[in-house]
Amino acid sequence: MIIATQMRAARALLGIDQRTLAALSSLSVPTIQRMEASDGVVRGNVDSLMKLVAALESAGIELIGEGAASSAGGRGVRLR
Repeated sequence: MIIATQMRAARALLGIDQRTLAALSSLSVPTIQRMEASDGVVRGNVDSLMKLVAALESAGIELIGEGAASSAGGRGVRLR
């Protein structure tokens, strides 16, 4: 599961815009915009979410889930 703030933070870490993330994930820019506008957990169909997460991971992003090993706790992102 990915939340909208993780998505925006991942983009910021990578230094890419929504258009670039859309291209990397084979999704449309409006889809990326809708996902980032979600309140909390990113909403979208399973295929789109899988493409998004795969693209971020391929670019070097590690998503930190709730309860995962993190010094401050909570969700987050980091570069591998």
